[in-house]
Amino acid sequence: MIPINGQPILTAAQMRAAEERAIAAGSSVEGLMERAGAGVAEAVRRLAAGSPVLILCGPGNNGGDGYVAARVLKANGVDVRVAATGEPKTEAAILARTRWDGPTEPIDTAAACSLIVDSIFGTGLRDALDDSLAEQVGKLGKQARLTIAVDLPSHVATDTGQVFNEDRIPPADLTLALGAVKPAHLLMPAAEYCGAVRLIDIGIDSYLVHPDEPLPLVIQRPEFFLPTQLSHKYSRGLVVVIAGRMPGAAHLAAKAAAHAGAGYLVLFGDQGEPTGLPDAIVRREWDPTALNDLVAGKANVVIVIGPGLGRDEEAREKLAAAIGTGRALVIDGDALHLLDDAAFANFARRDWRDSVVMTPHTGEFSAAFGNWSGTKINAAREAAARASATVVFKGPDTVIAGRDGSTVVTLAGSKWLSTAGSGDVLAGTIAAAICSCAHDDDAAAGVWMHGEAARRLGGAFIADDLARELSAVRALL
Repeated sequence: MIPINGQPILTAAQMRAAEERAIAAGSSVEGLMERAGAGVAEAVRRLAAGSPVLILCGPGNNGGDGYVAARVLKANGVDVRVAATGEPKTEAAILARTRWDGPTEPIDTAAACSLIVDSIFGTGLRDALDDSLAEQVGKLGKQARLTIAVDLPSHVATDTGQVFNEDRIPPADLTLALGAVKPAHLLMPAAEYCGAVRLIDIGIDSYLVHPDEPLPLVIQRPEFFLPTQLSHKYSRGLVVVIAGRMPGAAHLAAKAAAHAGAGYLVLFGDQGEPTGLPDAIVRREWDPTALNDLVAGKANVVIVIGPGLGRDEEAREKLAAAIGTGRALVIDGDALHLLDDAAFANFARRDWRDSVVMTPHTGEFSAAFGNWSGTKINAAREAAARASATVVFKGPDTVIAGRDGSTVVTLAGSKWLSTAGSGDVLAGTIAAAICSCAHDDDAAAGVWMHGEAARRLGGAFIADDLARELSAVRALL
């Protein structure tokens, strides 16, 4: 079982194309099925720890993988049963069924077992399971100690993350992705039904599907530049946060950027009470001329605008001033409601070193780009192309789409991130990451740091805790 961090993500069509390339290069459907089933069997054997196993097999090749796994498990002394929805329908699955030398019982009368392997449907699912099958699969899943899905749980759509029969079938504890990670392993709500996801190598090179088109990748631990003895506050990065009607949001962004490794923090436009703001953060009255003077001639500058900004005329003037500096921007919150095609045209003329990162949640995404349909991955990519910016489409399944077509998708993170101010912290974290990330995927690096800080905190934290925890996370990188 291989961790999926950094792995490419393939749609159902791309997976079929990858399999066809492998077959054209000398593999066979039966050979791929043997490798898949053997990989599943090895994972199940380790996790069963001597417990009996019940494998649920469907009519297609996913069911064929299950028959192979059953045969291999039995050969290794595991007490394994097979229950099927009916006779297999594909040639490879029929062959796998004939090689299984144990009994096969009807799934609708199968007795409960402590470990269930769901090998009914994989990437070919198009619709909900019929009621009787869904009820039986759900019943067996609820009675099991451990449920393992082969490639995908049998009630989720591969590409969209849609879940069928969600009120009847409980989530799997583990999903074994065959050959490549699929969108449903990461996109909500399907990701919640996959449990932990691990990859089984079946000998397919995912990158040969579209060698000239970047595949989406699962997020992974980033690399950062470390300060040297010659570093100073400006070389580590100047982050400017522009405050507005709700200065607390800007405070959180500024604190996050400071704790995430930026060298110098300036907060423009908030002259109220400090309310716990670190003394290291410089506070200045709003003045567009002073903003231009501050950033002029400095090589490593990022401006954060949007958290608590407001949407009035003053907010529009601040956004215009920030865009007018020509420096790198992180645009969040209210500012996302104020963007227009003229702003996008400005972003398109920028050098990559002074690029723009937009960080919308679902409502802000619709405000900036209109209503969307299809997959979240495609929506983020289309938005990034339209805006000539990196778009961080936030949520438990955050998608980071670059203007060059590169895309990163996060693993489901802490549910405790559903707290006020966590998005403001993310904006500041991304700004600091832009200053010090060793690669072009700086927005993804900021998202990773944000998620890691939440993981380390556990539960019941607030956004202020999250900002402070970034210091410990940055120290690890």
